[in-house]
Amino acid sequence: MQEAALEAAIPGLVAQVLWAAFALALAFGAVAQRTHFCAMGAVADIVNSGDWSRMRMWLLAMAVAMIGFNAMAAAGWVRAADTLYAAPRLLWLSSALGGLMFGFGMVLASGCGSKTLVRIGGGSLKAMVVFVVLGLAAAATLRGITAVARVASIDTVALSLPAGQDLPGLLAHAGLAPPALLALLLGGGGGLALAAWVLARPEGRSADVLLGGLGVGALVVALWWVSGRLGHLAEHPLTLEPAFLATQSGRMESFSFVAPFAATLDWLTLFSDKSRVLTLGIVGTAGVVLGSAAVALASGSFRWEGFGGVEDTANHLAGALLMGVGGVSALGCTVGQGISGVSTLALGSFIALAGIIGGAVLGLRYLGWRVERMA
Repeated sequence: MQEAALEAAIPGLVAQVLWAAFALALAFGAVAQRTHFCAMGAVADIVNSGDWSRMRMWLLAMAVAMIGFNAMAAAGWVRAADTLYAAPRLLWLSSALGGLMFGFGMVLASGCGSKTLVRIGGGSLKAMVVFVVLGLAAAATLRGITAVARVASIDTVALSLPAGQDLPGLLAHAGLAPPALLALLLGGGGGLALAAWVLARPEGRSADVLLGGLGVGALVVALWWVSGRLGHLAEHPLTLEPAFLATQSGRMESFSFVAPFAATLDWLTLFSDKSRVLTLGIVGTAGVVLGSAAVALASGSFRWEGFGGVEDTANHLAGALLMGVGGVSALGCTVGQGISGVSTLALGSFIALAGIIGGAVLGLRYLGWRVERMA
């Protein structure tokens, strides 16, 4: 009787997870539009003018996410091992090369995955094209022709670790301390130290930096709770195995904006196929666009935007392709790896983050070279 009751309650629980994810995504889009939250912009501001304000915003979001996730891990609410990021097989080359491709691509395409959705909400037709091309490239790299090449090449270079690649799990396996204590020390302590560095300068305490950093970081933590706590079944009545409801990967998820683009296009184009169902990533994609649009319309900043010419079009198409292939290879984007993944303290997430930043710097240098050459 209990199994039958639980099975009957699952559709309602799935609906709760999806609505909660949609509400959090609405808030994400609104905050990102209001504060100009943008990882590519953060790197560009430093390279072009030495302004660290938006980088401090991004780092503050990382700090809040690290503190929140590891506090929940220490309380036993979630586990890094249940995420996509903390697998024992460390695909370090895929993370580094994929991150490099993604970082270079986001410069060419005027923003990362999350910024693409925010720009769509603000009226950018260029961003709509980037969304479609990025989604198609991601789909091909997940299970198409690019996926075959990825699996046969860079994915073969890996380290097999004795435990999950999250730092608390690795150190706990080595017998240094219990995982809960290590999560508090490394995640909580590291997050607090990073937040202290952000807030040490006046630009780190501006209203936009605080709203963007605290807001995005808290939303990432909240979505971890939705997928890892609200949507978690210790034993699914049909499979008799643990399950995370409404997630694309079958594991607990937070915000990420590469694979969900592919899933959104798949759901839209194959809607009549009843095996295609809404997931946390799909409703999150829609929510960010709508949240951004609401703020853009309310503030009067909504503007239709098209391509400026052939080179502008070529840059955005190439950038979208690089982000789709690179983002899947690296298992995420500036938010998926840079905030959600980093919050789990997974080694691959830090490698991917370094690759993304390095790729962005290279992309900015390339665009600067192009401007000089044309002049």
